[in-house]
Amino acid sequence: MTDVALFPIPGAVSFPGVPRDLHVFEPRYRAMVKYCLEHELSMGVCHTRKVIHAKQVDQTREEVLHSNQATYQPEQVLSAGPVELLQELEDGRLLIRVRPDRRLKLASEKQTLPFSIWQCEHLPDQPVVGEQRELLALAKAKILQRLMVLSHDFPELKAVLSGDYWKRMPAEEFSFAVTGMISMPGDMAQALLEETAPQQRLDSILEMINGVRV
Repeated sequence: MTDVALFPIPGAVSFPGVPRDLHVFEPRYRAMVKYCLEHELSMGVCHTRKVIHAKQVDQTREEVLHSNQATYQPEQVLSAGPVELLQELEDGRLLIRVRPDRRLKLASEKQTLPFSIWQCEHLPDQPVVGEQRELLALAKAKILQRLMVLSHDFPELKAVLSGDYWKRMPAEEFSFAVTGMISMPGDMAQALLEETAPQQRLDSILEMINGVRV
């Protein structure tokens, strides 16, 4: 089990290996960021299931900065990792970067207020054996090839995709990391995160980008 401070944001699905930059303005989440930094606690940025308490409408900028907004029920599967403070602005807002390094499943809530801390358990992938390894490598190669085609107008991105970093990356790790290059609806991204079969993740990603017109 591992403790994680939760930052639920509708549509915000984080994947292991894909950093996420955030602008934090609510008082409770600013306090959460500072707590995570002081106690070296991991943060989980996660998609949401439903609204528990809706935010007030027609708030001024000052009201937004000094009051908490909507409260959400978090999804059960998320990614979490260390948080880095990039900048603290004069009005108290924080610019942060979360570096998710593992996929977790919520187990039990340890703290509700002023922000939520959960005990979580690791959610591993299904083992890859035998010829499955070759099939994974083939699917990864097809995705890279398709992304190269889609990036034909962006030579810098094309150069990155053709580099050793992506070629050498294990297919299981790649199936998460490549999501940083793809825009998708929150529910679709959540289903991909929850998938524990690496081959199915890669197949879903390939199907998704094959539907993109050049």
